[in-house]
Amino acid sequence: MKEIKWPLLALAILATVCIMGIGIAVAEASIIGIFASIIGLIVTMGLGFKTKKKMRENGTL
Repeated sequence: MKEIKWPLLALAILATVCIMGIGIAVAEASIIGIFASIIGLIVTMGLGFKTKKKMRENGTL
C-alpha cells in the first residue's frame, strides 16, 4: 500500500469545502460568499498544484 501524502490530502479536503461553500452561498443568495469561496478554491488548488510540483521535484511523490 502506498504512503498517504498528508499535505495533499489536506488541500484536497479544503478544496472540497470551498466547493461546498459555493453551493451553500448560492442557496443563501450571498454574492460575497460565492466570491469568497471561489477565491478560496483558486488559492487552494494553486497551492495543491505547487505542492505537488515541489514534491515531484524532490522525489517524494
